[in-house]
Amino acid sequence: MQFDPNELVNEAIQQLQPYVPGKPEEALRRELGLDKIIKLASNEAPLRLSDAVWERAATALRDIMRYPDGSGFDLKRKLADKLGVTPDMITLGNGSNDVLLILAQAFAGPGREVLFSQYAFAVYPIAAATVGATAVVVPALDHAHDLIAIQEAITPHTRLVYLANPNNPTGTSFSDDDFLHFMEMAPLHCVVVLDEAYFEFAGHKSGIELLKQFPNLVVTRTFSKAYGMAGLRLGYSVSSPQIAEILNRVRQPFNINSVALAAALAVLDEPNYVKDVVELNAVGLQQLLAGLKALDLPCLPTQANFVAFQAGPRAGEIYDALLREGVIVRPLAGYDMPEYLRVSVGLESENTRFLEALGDILKRQA
Repeated sequence: MQFDPNELVNEAIQQLQPYVPGKPEEALRRELGLDKIIKLASNEAPLRLSDAVWERAATALRDIMRYPDGSGFDLKRKLADKLGVTPDMITLGNGSNDVLLILAQAFAGPGREVLFSQYAFAVYPIAAATVGATAVVVPALDHAHDLIAIQEAITPHTRLVYLANPNNPTGTSFSDDDFLHFMEMAPLHCVVVLDEAYFEFAGHKSGIELLKQFPNLVVTRTFSKAYGMAGLRLGYSVSSPQIAEILNRVRQPFNINSVALAAALAVLDEPNYVKDVVELNAVGLQQLLAGLKALDLPCLPTQANFVAFQAGPRAGEIYDALLREGVIVRPLAGYDMPEYLRVSVGLESENTRFLEALGDILKRQA
């Protein structure tokens, strides 16, 4: 008898497709032998962190034979001061993805439902499948969350609702008033997770302001985007102390490494970094939107640090052609958006190179 692990794996996992990240620069360099590559696929900050942050991170490397502070005491205290909450409301994760999975482990499972929108972040269905919960995908409205439809889809079996504001990969968002109304209608038997990975770029109110009013609300954030720490994997949630205590029962010990803890403490002391990233993004976003409009490529409205644009039936070919030009963007076929590509905001020179390469490709295809 031959061993076949596919016969043993949970049924929900059998149907699951693995998360596909943006193509790494080194992979493209190996495949095509290109020297000059720009990566605009993963919504990373285009600015390097300061020398002071690097020095704090390097200092932490000296003691990597030791386990990190498993409680993240100093970071939670600093975050709490910044956010106007208490440290016992914060749960740290290995990226906010980790917290999203921990929430599913804590509150979902067989016989329970996890709700999220069509065209939402790929980790939500992964979280549901991992714990054997039923994933309920609510149709989007013009590629955006339909909060009324999501509220109407809640049943007595619903335990988690994932909402991203702004949403990835579409960049769309919902208003503060609409979210407040949603929370007023949301029953207390389900936990509402407001994913604010791109909060710094959007300019709307944070869900953290509503935590005292709604005990079933959890807000997740990340250091991977506006804080420029994607490579160190650090995120967190803010919730009631009661929910945080439950999450910490499930959270893996030492899930945040020492270097990430040190770098996060340092970057929180440099508010100008985030300010510079957000300002650069605002200018770059307008550059991309204007350039894509000039190429007659419709864009979805965005309040994030990326643009999803309609490239048509040949989107896959355009993506491949951009790779051959040394420009990495993100195809969205895996999000059931086969005619769309997503481009992250980069430096002005990177945005220009993308637009020029895209324009040349479209001329050749005409």
